[in-house]
Amino acid sequence: MQRALVYTRTTQYRHDSIPTAVTAVGELGRDVGLEVDATEEPAAFAPEALADYRVVVFLSTSGDVLSDEGRAAFSGWVRDGGGFVGVHLAAGTEPSWDFFGDLIGARFTRHPPFQPAVVTVEDQRHPATSHLPAQWSFSDEWYEFAPNPRGSVRVLASVDERGYEGGTMGPDHPLAWCHENCGGRSFYTSLGHAEAAYADPHFRAHLAGALRWAARLD
Repeated sequence: MQRALVYTRTTQYRHDSIPTAVTAVGELGRDVGLEVDATEEPAAFAPEALADYRVVVFLSTSGDVLSDEGRAAFSGWVRDGGGFVGVHLAAGTEPSWDFFGDLIGARFTRHPPFQPAVVTVEDQRHPATSHLPAQWSFSDEWYEFAPNPRGSVRVLASVDERGYEGGTMGPDHPLAWCHENCGGRSFYTSLGHAEAAYADPHFRAHLAGALRWAARLD
């Protein structure tokens, strides 16, 4: 069985949902054919350790979470074809590392209060969104990003800011996307703030499809 590494180290904000999220990703990994290991140890990012994995998930990580040696090993692993999945605050991780910004596709800037809105599924051909309705009601923090990644990534889903309070990104507000700009496959979803998300069937299938795609199991 192929293996996935879930990384949850935080040096800034830490989400209460992380333990529930790790359990969910472990279950979803097994469902798609991945044996999942979870860690918060930077030492896991060594060339010989990363060689065992098909995909690495940064799950609501925050701040600087890798050593210089780990950054070198991880970037080399991605450039050699390793798959990456970033979930929620992964976009607020390693803020001074240009490679990681390119890998994520955009940087988290702010969010309004947690509230419901309607997600527009723009691309139903991807494994992470093929199961979703064109308009999907969900509750989250509706992360905003700079720069807008559209044009350099394949946008899968977005949100209409007219449907909730406090949005400032404008009429084009991507939420989930993917690309292969850094060597391996990279997927990012801004969703996943609350524990309840990881019990939601649509969101679970969203993550399962992301894992399958990033690991080239699709």
